[in-house]
Amino acid sequence: MGAFVLLLKENEDERVVIYRYGPNEHTMGKIQLNKDTKLFSEIEPLPDSSHSNKFYFDRAAQRMARCFVKEGGIFPDKMTFES
Repeated sequence: MGAFVLLLKENEDERVVIYRYGPNEHTMGKIQLNKDTKLFSEIEPLPDSSHSNKFYFDRAAQRMARCFVKEGGIFPDKMTFES
């Protein structure tokens, strides 16, 4: 089974970046990366209990970590995780 996670940037400053994440634009939670501590926080879980919040949160965090480490801290307005 393939995985698809949509991430839409909501806010970014020098300390944090916040994305909405989920399987589509209608079912989204909210995740934050603290750039100083390198810790992810769930701000809002997915509103639909038929989707595994942990599944989508983990993949959103993985995609954001890639931006932070491998892409020089550049966080685009829209990105996806696909496998």
